[in-house]
Order: sequence, then structure tokens, then C-alpha cells
Amino acid sequence: MLGIALGLVLLIILAYRGWSIIWIAPICAGVVAIFGGLDLLDAYTNTYMQGFVDFTKSWFPVFMLGAIFGKLMEYSGMAQSVAQGIIKLFGENQAIIGVIMASSVLAYGGISVFVVVFAVYPIAVNMFRQADIPRKLMPATITAGMMTFAMTALPGTPQIQNLIPTDYFNTTATAAPIMGLAASFVMGGGSILYLKWREKKLKKTGHGFKALEKDLEEKEKIKGKLPNLYISILPLISVIVTLNIFNWNIVVCLLIAVLLIIIFSLNDIKSLIPSLNQGASDSVMAMINTSAAVGFGTVVRVVPGFQKLSDYILGIDANPLISMSIASNVLSGATGSASGGLGITMEALGHKYNEIAASTGIAPEAFHRIASIASGGLDALPHNGAVITILIVTGLTHKESYRDIAVVAIVFPILSLIPAILLASIGVY
Repeated sequence: MLGIALGLVLLIILAYRGWSIIWIAPICAGVVAIFGGLDLLDAYTNTYMQGFVDFTKSWFPVFMLGAIFGKLMEYSGMAQSVAQGIIKLFGENQAIIGVIMASSVLAYGGISVFVVVFAVYPIAVNMFRQADIPRKLMPATITAGMMTFAMTALPGTPQIQNLIPTDYFNTTATAAPIMGLAASFVMGGGSILYLKWREKKLKKTGHGFKALEKDLEEKEKIKGKLPNLYISILPLISVIVTLNIFNWNIVVCLLIAVLLIIIFSLNDIKSLIPSLNQGASDSVMAMINTSAAVGFGTVVRVVPGFQKLSDYILGIDANPLISMSIASNVLSGATGSASGGLGITMEALGHKYNEIAASTGIAPEAFHRIASIASGGLDALPHNGAVITILIVTGLTHKESYRDIAVVAIVFPILSLIPAILLASIGVY
């Protein structure tokens, strides 16, 4: 158990310092293996790589098509068209609400969070400038829409954090809709109230929007003619409808959305090839990063100390949904990845929690929803890749903006587990 703790701490520290999880994950897994009495070479070549490969085999098509879909939406201007339309709907004085809604719609439509930030940022800059909202709130505002309720809680979201549990609980993307909506209300409503309060407080102290040189380039991006809003939103709707109404496989859903964008963009076919290439390339890196984290979890799972650790977690004298939320949160925080941490949790404990669901009478859908929501809590610690990307894109630092990111992406998601678990406790899913 000491080896597991050391491996996790080392993984967090090195990832926070910017070291790639691709090569630090096997090193940290080696620490766990040595303390666990495993053969070091066998632990890497067999145990670690088996977990790595199994996760890649199961989820690479989703990662690849999701990344291509997102890039096509970005390069075609459709993502910007949707974001701009939503922000206009809420008006200049509600820039924070508009940006949150735009980010969440794109995320709920299946676009990767790493793509959403690039699509929303140019428009967010313009809206924040017009409303004179301090720039330091922009990362938290975008994060509140794309990395919270739209990623893990809203029933039917095609984000991978909502799909991973389906394999272990035999559930669908719409599992436990009432629990998901309750959690979404806490995350979305709490974030809006908090950020509006922060806006008011900062303006009272004389803080306003400060432009950067890069903002001029972003302003030029939205000057050109964007695709029609209604056409632009069709690929997003197609993913949601085919996944949740027709119950098609997510791979088919994403493929249909990609084909729709290609059909709508035939007049600019030359720009599609770079988009396809870039999306495919981006998916490989995202897939390897996540698989590396899962490989680490696979080694953790086979050492003797893990049995004691899992017995402790499973033996928490409380609602088993609480222990599930703790496991998912802690492992997502350790890896700095909601999908990576959730993958580890499900691989290690998913089948056990499915057995608990059968023996306790708690619906598997409730475990699905809690696991998904909890993966989106501590994952947003400073070493999270999406958090770092948002700060880079917005031109801000952890010191300037991470406090607000932590409130909307860690505090509210964790608090949202309370009503979700309470609803499950009275049999409302």
C-alpha cells in the first residue's frame, strides 16, 4: 500500500511539473511493482502494456472520430457559428452565461474539451471586452461549460466520461437522468452565481478587461462569414439523437456527424483534408496519454496491497455510492484526467460495484452516474491537461485564474454528488 501511495504521489508531482504522463506513468507503475513484490520487467511488458492496449483497443475509434469531428467543426467555422449564436441569444450583459452555455452546448454535442476552448475563445474575448469583464475570469467561465455538467452529468452526453461506465454496468448514456439533472443544476447554477459574484466584486475594485496582442488575431477570425447557424448545429444534434434515441453505437454516431460536416462543406473540400489529418493526429496523443494512465492503474490493481485498499474503499460503512465517488475522484485527481481516472476505477472496481448493485438493490444506473460525475471533480487539479491548455490559450497563469477554475471545476462537481446520492438513496434515479 505504501508503494501505491508513493506511485500516485510521484505521478501527481511529475505531471504537475509538466512531465509527460506517457513516460512517467510506467516509471510510477515500476515503483508500485517494486513495493508490491512484482517482477519489474514482467510488470511493464505484460501487466502495464496489457492494460494500455486493452483500453486503446476499446476506445481508440471513439477518440479518433471525436477528435476529427471536433476539428472539422472548428475548421469549418461551424463551432464558432454555434457559439456566437448562443452568446448573441443571451446578450452583451450576460457574457458569462452566454460563454458557459456556448461551451456546454459544444461539449454536449460531442466535441472534445480540447477543441471547445479554441472554438469559444475568440468569441469569448469579444464578449468579455464589450462587457468589460476581467480577463482572469475567462478560463473558469469556459471551464464551467465544457468540463463540468456537460461532460459528466447531463443525461445522454456523448463525452467519453459518460460512456466508459456503460461497459461495466450494462447501462446507456442516459443512465439515471434525474440524478444527472440534479447534479447539473448544482454545477451549472452554482458556477453562474459564483462567476457573476466574482465579476461584480472585481469590477468594484477597478478591474476590467485587459486586451492582449493575440486578441487582435482572434478578432479577425470571427470577422469572416460563418456558416449558417442552423446547418452548423445539425452535426451536434445528430450525435445526441442517434446515440440516445436510436441507441446506436457512439462510433456510428460520430461517423454520421463527420459525414454531415463533409457534405455541408463540399465547396471548401481542400480545407477538410488538413482538418482530418490534424484531428487524427490529436486523437493519437490523447489516446496514448489516457491509456498510459490506465496502464498505471492496471499495475496498481495486481499488487497485493490493492486488495487491502479496495477492501477498505468497498468497506466504508456508508452508502456504496459514496465509496464509488471517493474512488473515482481520487484516481481522477491522481492522473489529472477524468477519463484516465475513471478508466482505472472501472477496470479495478467496476465489476465489484456491479455485484454490489445486484446485492443491494441500488440500480446500476445510479453507480454509472455517480462514477461519471465523480470523475469530473479532482481531475481538474493544476496538472490537468485541459486546464493547462485553457490557461495557455487565454494567455493567463495558474496564479491569475486557477482559483476560479478550482471553484467551478472541483468544488461544485463534488458538491453536486450530494443531491445525486440522496436521490439514489430514496430510489429516484
